[in-house]
Amino acid sequence: MTRAVMATARSLAPVLVFTVLCCHGLIPSHASSSDGFLQCLSSSIPSQLVFTQSSPSFTSVLVSSIRNPMFFTPTTVRPQWIVTPTNASHVQAAVVCGRRHGVRLRVRSGGHDYEGLSYRSQRPEVFAVVDLSNLRAVCVDEQSSTAWVESGATLGELYYAVSQSSNQLAFPAGLCPTIGVGGHFSGGGFGTLLRKYGLAIDNVLDAVLVDAKGRLLDKNAMGTDVFWAIRGGSGESFGIVLSWQVRLVPVPPTVAVFTIPVAVDEGAMDVVTRWQDVAPSLPDDLFIRAVLQNQTATFESLYLGTCDALLPVMRSSFPELGMTMNRTSCQEMTWIDTVPYFYPGSGATVDDYILNRTTSLSTYAKMTSDYVRQAIPRDAWDGIFAWLAEPDAGLMILDPYGAATASVPESATPFPHRAGVLYNVQYVGYWFAGEDGAAHIKWIRDFFAFMEPYVTSNPREAYFNYRDLNLGENVVVGNVSSYEAGKVWGEKYFRDNYKRLAMAKGEIDPDDYFRNEQSIPPLVPG
Repeated sequence: MTRAVMATARSLAPVLVFTVLCCHGLIPSHASSSDGFLQCLSSSIPSQLVFTQSSPSFTSVLVSSIRNPMFFTPTTVRPQWIVTPTNASHVQAAVVCGRRHGVRLRVRSGGHDYEGLSYRSQRPEVFAVVDLSNLRAVCVDEQSSTAWVESGATLGELYYAVSQSSNQLAFPAGLCPTIGVGGHFSGGGFGTLLRKYGLAIDNVLDAVLVDAKGRLLDKNAMGTDVFWAIRGGSGESFGIVLSWQVRLVPVPPTVAVFTIPVAVDEGAMDVVTRWQDVAPSLPDDLFIRAVLQNQTATFESLYLGTCDALLPVMRSSFPELGMTMNRTSCQEMTWIDTVPYFYPGSGATVDDYILNRTTSLSTYAKMTSDYVRQAIPRDAWDGIFAWLAEPDAGLMILDPYGAATASVPESATPFPHRAGVLYNVQYVGYWFAGEDGAAHIKWIRDFFAFMEPYVTSNPREAYFNYRDLNLGENVVVGNVSSYEAGKVWGEKYFRDNYKRLAMAKGEIDPDDYFRNEQSIPPLVPG
């Protein structure tokens, strides 16, 4: 019998009560009318769901999903309004009113955009934020191994709802449970199951989108190209995705995990060098990533099986690490318990962490990414660990690809980093209030420059969910983002898929209403 698990008491049934008004014009070039926008919203959205900058709760609502205090300063360009919809008709109304009164919309689900573009602008601009945190229902159909999840849900809420339905079902997505589903799926989404089941977008079956005309569209109504585009191709460029139908994947009732640190003086450089060849070619049930910080490489692993089954695999496939591994370094648990094990670790539990949406403004961060297709030579790791020993150094996270991720054709989804990729690199610089942020940012930029000979080139590939405006920004020409200028950053994230994304954008949003500093520009056939 089908069993439904709801993350909230509200139903996922589509809401079609809003009558879409005719709205085909360009955003006006004159100053927008705040009174007109608010009056328009008031006819369709309860006033308690709309916050202006003068509202007593405006700042607390804005901060509720800000993850990086770099983007909450006196000079930050903030929204004029925040809309917190509770159903689809509210989102449709926000789009129609925004088009009519010259107010652009930015969309926030979990607030993890690495450049904060879901709630702030790099340049002066009049805009509103549609905050989807009230749209967070999860409905699991155990019989068909599928689920509908709304974009405002976090990964943790999705994982928890699935686990409540069955401890032998899971979903392949990111490690951090506070990430919003909407943004994560819009850029790809990978985690510890990517070698077995691919990315989150490889397991999306359907979606519901509000387009720039305010229409509510499912997969069939939006069309093949747009449905292709929203799954990993900057979904916010094409409209506001309200919900996603996903395929759930089987996992055993017991899985194995381990965390093994190896210091430089214990041979970390040799082990990391070997890891580059081993990790992408291991059995697809086995995921081993490496986190490099200071003078230590820490290897973190998930195995879809027991410790007794894992140990022989490690000893035969990765003896360089297996020599330091024994039964005591391996733990067994359910798949849902691996979520707090990997993030944040240190004894966190499902109940006290995975459903916690609270945020902290204590840690500043700057991140960027690379891809490696040819193993970095052993002598280069000496230099890499020297950078990690710098006073203002951050860390590197190396996630192995191969297996299921590599088996998907590069053009099947907008995410192009498939066959031939050994691993993804995430560079993380971080600091705390009172520290010299400029020094940490300089470290990550200089380290990124140092890595250039060892990573992909032409283009130097990057992961869209690790967004970095240093890779380039849109140039607006004639009130539309330039396709040619967008190539500078777009081909790094999407390689040859960038052109098809721009054509899909031209199909559904030719006037470029849904726009930010790294949104897909429209390419309209001449």
